[in-house]
This record gives sequence, structure tokens and C-alpha cells, in this order.
Amino acid sequence: MRPLRPLFVFAVLFCVIVVDSPLRASAAEDIPKLFDPKVTTLVNGLEVVVLEDHRAPVVTHMVWYRIGAADEQPLKSGIAHFLEHLMFKGTKNLEPGEFSAIVAENGGQENAFTSQDYTAYYQNVSVDKLPLFMEMEADRMNNLVLTDDIVAPELKVVLEERSQRTDNDPGALFGEQFAAAQFLAHPYGTPVIGWRHEIENLTTQDALDWYNTYYTPNNAILIVAGDVKAEEVFELAEKYYGPIPARDIPERERVQEPPQLAKRTIEMSDKRVREPSWRQSYLAPSGRSEDQANLRALEVLSQILGGGVTSRIYGDLVVDQKIATNAGAYYNSGSYDNSTFVVYGSPTADHSLDDVEAAVQAIIQDVIENGVTEKELNRAKRKLLADAIYARDSIRGAANIFGGALASGETIESIVNWPQHISEVTAKQVQDAAREVFDERQSVVGRLTPEDVKS
Repeated sequence: MRPLRPLFVFAVLFCVIVVDSPLRASAAEDIPKLFDPKVTTLVNGLEVVVLEDHRAPVVTHMVWYRIGAADEQPLKSGIAHFLEHLMFKGTKNLEPGEFSAIVAENGGQENAFTSQDYTAYYQNVSVDKLPLFMEMEADRMNNLVLTDDIVAPELKVVLEERSQRTDNDPGALFGEQFAAAQFLAHPYGTPVIGWRHEIENLTTQDALDWYNTYYTPNNAILIVAGDVKAEEVFELAEKYYGPIPARDIPERERVQEPPQLAKRTIEMSDKRVREPSWRQSYLAPSGRSEDQANLRALEVLSQILGGGVTSRIYGDLVVDQKIATNAGAYYNSGSYDNSTFVVYGSPTADHSLDDVEAAVQAIIQDVIENGVTEKELNRAKRKLLADAIYARDSIRGAANIFGGALASGETIESIVNWPQHISEVTAKQVQDAAREVFDERQSVVGRLTPEDVKS
């Protein structure tokens, strides 16, 4: 399963009162916490995070491994995602398919997802079933059984998934080419599902090597959210996960980008494309950056430029000028290494990709030269913080945010302090962030068009 892309990494964690008055930089103390995470680390290195929420007798149980597609070795793309599939096969204690059958019999929901930076597994269950599912998840952390008879059929499943989700979708194919152009050396330029010719050559031993190297408690985070008490969860974690021995794991080292000194443009045409689209991405810092103020300013900038129908880009291109059918921007700070800030749009029938690009660039240049207004700033901050109110109904949402952030190298402190940092962002910081991120030399322009259609 592909991971869901969070709009803003920490927006779901906290509740604020939304008013029309400007947010004060000194108002951080007025922002109450929605979650107060309880954290411990077992002797074997497993980090355990508990998010208590007693509104309903349900719980989300998640295990996040600090390993993803960007950690794969050359010629082995897709192995992280492939092992995600294989984790649903048998163990020394459960037959293939028995794990999922037990989840279903007990009224639970389960799934897993792989990203560039992590792989995660979860179950949503009634709280009385938590010990059972914790026991089963701990079992497959340590006792997975893989043979050629099990692995070979699942490899065909993964190849079919690639066919359906990527090879048969021109937008997905274009996205792969676009990422490869943005990341010249870094493995973020390789798709999470892997390149087909490399997936075809993955073996049982490749899967066992990946599992035995990285699926260890000292490379994992256990997140439990719901109607539980932290101390009881810690005891269960010690009982079921505590006996699993830690193993030495390789240091997380990745090829880093060389200096990007030239803007790149990629163009792709496909007869299956119905309407042309344009996008431009810029290298941007990740959540591990020491300059947290700049990260928060970029999140506010993303909201101002692309946060819905009131954003600058949508309002100008779609509502006012009517040159685009849709347009916007987004920035995901939740990555282990450098991320991207993306602007995009699709032209109306009587306008071109060049029109869209010129209009977006005019908005960017205006922000660089003149900054943003206090009205825009306050509206963006209110929206970011107010999104947390609606997320209170999602127990798994909070678990997702904590797990994804921690597995990507961030800290509990950076998560907990997110509302305060957002509330303190200034208009000058937003303008400075725009000046830094919108560097044409570190950007890629992409144009996807129907065949025989030019810009």
C-alpha cells in the first residue's frame, strides 16, 4: 500500500480556538495540547510512544521501522515494499494468511505502507484485543518464515501492482521521471515500488537479508493510540517485544545530492492524458533541519500559496484570471533528507501551459519582492492550527503523525512544539523562506500533455 501524503506534518496534533483576530507571537501558551505523549525505550532499543484517548474503547497499534525505499542498495529497488508484502506471510507460529484471518475474526482492520524513509504496519482493534495483536506483531518482527514457494508468487503480485498503479497510469509514470530529474544522485529519485527490471530480479535471499538486517526492535518504534493507559501499554510492550534481542544495524547513510546548478525541464506526452498539466518543484529542507523556524515558515508559505480556494495561486489563476482549472502548491517537511516545494496547475481549454507557468512565477516573484500580508499570514496560521480540531476524531491520524515524524529522524520535542512554532512565524520569515527555496537552479519543470498537443 502506498503511504498517504500528510498535508502538514504536525497539524493533526493539537486543538486551538479559531478566531478572526490576529495570532500573537506571544500566544503560544494559549494553545492547549491535544495529546500528551508518554514515551519509554525498552532495553532492546524499541521506542514506545503512547497517546491516550479515552473517548471510545478502540486502539490503533502500529510498528514503524526506520527503513524505507531510499535505504535500498543499488540494483535492489523495491525490496522494502516487497518485504512489506511478505510480512503478511507465515511465521514460526502462524501459517501464511493466518495473521490476517485472526485480525478479521476479531473485527479488526489492518494494513501496511512503505515510503522512502520508513515501513509501517498497523491494526485498528477494540482495546481488549490489544494484547493479542501485540503478540502477533512481535512474532512477525522476529519469526518470519520465507521460502521460494512463498516469495515467488508474491513477486508476481508486486509486479502486477506496478503494472496497475504505475505502468498503466501516465501521471504516475510522469511522476517517476519528474522525481528522477529532481534528485540527480539521491535515492529519492527511485520510486518506492521500484523499477520493474529490478523488481523482476529480487530473490528470497534479498528479502531475508533485508528482514534480518533491519527488522529489529532497536530500529523500530511502537505507537499505541486510543483507550489505554501508558503504564499498561509499557508492560505489554515489555512482555511481548522485550524478549526480542537487538541486533547491530548499519548506519543510515545515503548518497547525497551534489550542488544543483542548472534548472531542468522534462516533457512527456501520452495518448491516455486527457488534459495537460504543469508543475515545478524546488529542493527544500527536511524536518531534520536545525532551522525549525524556516521549516515552519515554509509550511505557512505553502498554505498561503496553495492552501485551498482562498490561496494566492488558486485565487489568481482559477478564480480571477480563469486560466487554470486547478492550481496550487504543497510542501512536505516530513522527510529524512531534502524534500521539495511544489507548485502546479492545469490550463483551461483556451489557455496554455506557458500561461499557467507565467502566472505562477509572477506570484512567486511578488512574494519574493514584496512578501505576504498580515491578513494572509494570520489566515494561513489559523487554518494550519484549526486543521487539528477536525483531526481529533482520528486516533490513527495522531499515531501516523508521531510515527512518521519519529521514523524520519525528528524528535518528540519538535512534534509537541509544532503549534507554538507555527504561531510564532512572521511575515518576514515567510518572505525569507520564499527567497531561499525558490532557487531556479535547484528546480525541475515538468509538462505532461496529450499526444500531439504542445504548450
